[in-house]
Amino acid sequence: MTAEVVLPGGRRYRLASGSGFARPAAPATSRIAYAAAHVVADPGAENVPGAPAAVDWDTTLAFRRHLWSYGLGVAEAMDTAQRGMGLDYPATRELIRRSAAEARAVGGRIVAGVGTDQLPPGPATLAAVRAAYAEQLDDVHAVGAQPVLMCSRHLAAAARGPEDYLRVYDELLTAAEGPVVLHWLGPMFDPALTGYWGAVDLDLAADTVIELIKAHQSRVDGIKVSLLDAGREVALRRRLPAGVRLYTGDDFHYPELIRGDEVGHSDALLGVFAAIAPAAAAALAALDRGDRAAYDEIFAPTVPLARHLFAAPTWHYKTGIVFLAWLAGHQDHFTMVGGAQSGRSPAHLATLLTLADAAGLLPDADLAAARARALFTVAGVSQ
Repeated sequence: MTAEVVLPGGRRYRLASGSGFARPAAPATSRIAYAAAHVVADPGAENVPGAPAAVDWDTTLAFRRHLWSYGLGVAEAMDTAQRGMGLDYPATRELIRRSAAEARAVGGRIVAGVGTDQLPPGPATLAAVRAAYAEQLDDVHAVGAQPVLMCSRHLAAAARGPEDYLRVYDELLTAAEGPVVLHWLGPMFDPALTGYWGAVDLDLAADTVIELIKAHQSRVDGIKVSLLDAGREVALRRRLPAGVRLYTGDDFHYPELIRGDEVGHSDALLGVFAAIAPAAAAALAALDRGDRAAYDEIFAPTVPLARHLFAAPTWHYKTGIVFLAWLAGHQDHFTMVGGAQSGRSPAHLATLLTLADAAGLLPDADLAAARARALFTVAGVSQ
């Protein structure tokens, strides 16, 4: 085999072997870190737009064991798992059940998304939204995972102002069996969430979030924020009550946000950590040792990768996540539920290939090159 690939445009590129980040002896202690994991489709099934998701359960769970082996927690059934983009709720419920059982078996940390996506598309009443959330909350409680109250497209469409959000979340938090993680996903990830928390003005939305958290401080472990705005995240973090965590979902600025400042730091719940798990674990281990220079050095080459992975239209980042998992050998095909592998162009994926290689994240250069050559050949790039 050869590690050389002809990229779209004709440039020849030779991959290097990955740097082989060592697995840590234990999870990081200075930060809590979750990787939002993707699902592996069954390549022999009808995983086409609009069809029920057919999941390769064995490979999906094997990828979660990979994340746990590097000391990371798993954020299950979140946006990265194609909630609202191919993964229907029956498959989601089964995913959470299976992953929670696997977490218990290996002693891995797990949180799981709670939403309203069992409702049909289109208008829904606030009562229907509350009931859908409550049903999923019960499902997550039943398997022993910590719930993440995800943003709801249905609630964004039905709510008429901050009061409606506060009313719905008040009932959910009151009914929760233990502390939950709240979730603020910006419209760059899902345009249907524009105006979440009752205001397009993000400062007004933040006021509502803080009001909610202060009213239910004992029921809120933290809030995951995915706005791709580091300054806004830090400002919100400094307003949180003592003991409430901010889990960064900022896939552009995560090194500085996790490192923190003299006032505080963010923990992590990130889609990009699924793609860079070995590097993320090594960086967090360096932070535990107080070696901030090594922390910065390890994370530095992952940032251009993350920025390209999450480039607009940001919601198609899942395609890149699965592409990288295929190149790294975590699955043997590049097929996604809902046919979402078509979400990025060959040129985009070629840049992703070179950036992942530069970050030392492709452990078998020959395998990655062979798979990339196969893809680019189908795309009309002669090898």
